[in-house]
Amino acid sequence: MIENDILNLKNKVAIVTGAATGLGAATALMLAGAGAHVLINYIPGQESQARGVADQCTSNEARESLCVAGDITQDEQCKSIVQAAVKKWGRIDILINNAGINKLVDHHDLAGLSADDFLAIYKVNVIGAYQMIRAVAPTMQQQGSGAVVNISSAAGESGRGSSVAYAASKGAINTLTKSLGRALAPAIRVNAICPGFVDTPLWDKLALSEDERAELKQGNIDAIPLKIEVTAEMIARGVLFLASDLSVHMTGQILTTDGGLLLGVYSQVLEDNP
Repeated sequence: MIENDILNLKNKVAIVTGAATGLGAATALMLAGAGAHVLINYIPGQESQARGVADQCTSNEARESLCVAGDITQDEQCKSIVQAAVKKWGRIDILINNAGINKLVDHHDLAGLSADDFLAIYKVNVIGAYQMIRAVAPTMQQQGSGAVVNISSAAGESGRGSSVAYAASKGAINTLTKSLGRALAPAIRVNAICPGFVDTPLWDKLALSEDERAELKQGNIDAIPLKIEVTAEMIARGVLFLASDLSVHMTGQILTTDGGLLLGVYSQVLEDNP
């Protein structure tokens, strides 16, 4: 029987990177709704959005929030983000590595990606996540417990996605999850979640027209067996599961939350290779 308070995160402390908008914001609100105090990391220029998320997180006086600007590609800033949480609350129980970037380039267009594109994407999506885990590890190890959830992508499993560089970076995050799940056990659990397409502000930067974005969204709905629009709130539920004691027996695992998208990928492989 599941205990009634198994999703109760009261007095737990969570850091969510890239939490001013989109999936990061939805995750911060989900964690706060379960009782956690939340540090909302954001990049410069997004302070007003971050403050808005913080206000929603603290709508219940039992919860506290903290907004901290920081570039996770800079190791010293990762340490500063962590130190801000420890200074305010004295502990860190949960790290959600959500911050990420992408670039929309057809996979057949090999000339469309430069070495700099790869480096920029890897610097945020992989190295930044690693640096944040490294920054929280001493505190979590001293406590004897902690949970890390890396926001990956179904692109890391299928090899499809916004671009080859983006898909490769998410494949790297999946491997990082397994490596650190092993290395940081038993004190720290490290898992990852792999969403399919989610229409968030991350796509705002890709210069798509309104019609192109609508077509992309509908195309993804048509491509998945469940035929639904997957929202940030739906993915955040999976993040909450991996961050909570519901998954206390899991580490180094990849949870796919893509509406069945990968089933279609494998079906196509079978059709092409009967």
